[in-house]
Amino acid sequence: MEQSEIPENMIFCQCCAMPLDETGEFNGTEADGSKSEDYCVYCYKDGAFTAPDATMEEMIEICVPHMVSANEGMTEETAREMMQKYFPELKRWKNE
Repeated sequence: MEQSEIPENMIFCQCCAMPLDETGEFNGTEADGSKSEDYCVYCYKDGAFTAPDATMEEMIEICVPHMVSANEGMTEETAREMMQKYFPELKRWKNE
């Protein structure tokens, strides 16, 4: 997906960059059971990361196959390059 194709108001998981929708269906949960504003259900549960020791590079490798399958015609190399540029801006990885 090109940057210009992304709607301005779209919210992304601040760990894996998965799009989150307005319903909160895919939002992770805080320790008190409320929906996380920042993280998806796959990355964050009960107030903690589901893969707490993962590095940014490891998370990118986990996400590559999902990005390729969600975007027809995208190669693994293209997905990896996009994530390597975008992930350092995400809240979880910003200070690494």
